[in-house]
Amino acid sequence: MSVSVSISQLSEGVSVSPQLAVEDVAEVAKAGFKSLIINRPDFEGGPSQPASADVMAAARAAGLQVEYQPVISGQMTPENVRRFSQLLDELPAPVLAYCRTGTRCANLYKAVQEQKKG
Repeated sequence: MSVSVSISQLSEGVSVSPQLAVEDVAEVAKAGFKSLIINRPDFEGGPSQPASADVMAAARAAGLQVEYQPVISGQMTPENVRRFSQLLDELPAPVLAYCRTGTRCANLYKAVQEQKKG
């Protein structure tokens, strides 16, 4: 895979990564992903962070389905978990979710799995 960010596979249909640049999105699509979830709020990292609207436009141009679901770092809510679960159920797999480092997305995924067990 020639994407310039590290991608961690959590399951057959779900992977996470750190912040994507607009130019990474076409490579994500070429790597076989069908959907993208953006969990990083706009400008959390300041003005140099790519805006979700720009990443979403690039994703759509590359043929990906994309959803913007901002989750504040360290403040994951039950509603965040419910929405992430809904997106994973609705979006075509494989799905790539990203935030600043990928940890927030991995924590959302873990919470969804725990919720499904309980």
